[in-house]
Amino acid sequence: MLSPINIAAIGNEIAIAWEDGSESYIAMEKLRAASPSAENTGEHDLLGKQYGGTNQKHFPGVTVKGWKMMGGYAVQFDFSDGHCTGIYPYDFLKAL
Repeated sequence: MLSPINIAAIGNEIAIAWEDGSESYIAMEKLRAASPSAENTGEHDLLGKQYGGTNQKHFPGVTVKGWKMMGGYAVQFDFSDGHCTGIYPYDFLKAL
């Protein structure tokens, strides 16, 4: 699993420098839409039935206000629309 060595907000993108020397640039609106939070994706009960979640795929004008590292495996972003519960594992961020 690759880990980020630096994260920066540049314009309307989040730039991530990875330990292998590669870089990722992810639009903040795309990052918000891809949030793996229960608010976005819903939750499943023991039988697999989904509850909640949103069909919203576009978040025009939403920006990233800040972020924090979660252990050694993920990043949690704080968005301008108040959303801050999505935890983005490194592999997930790299795939975006």
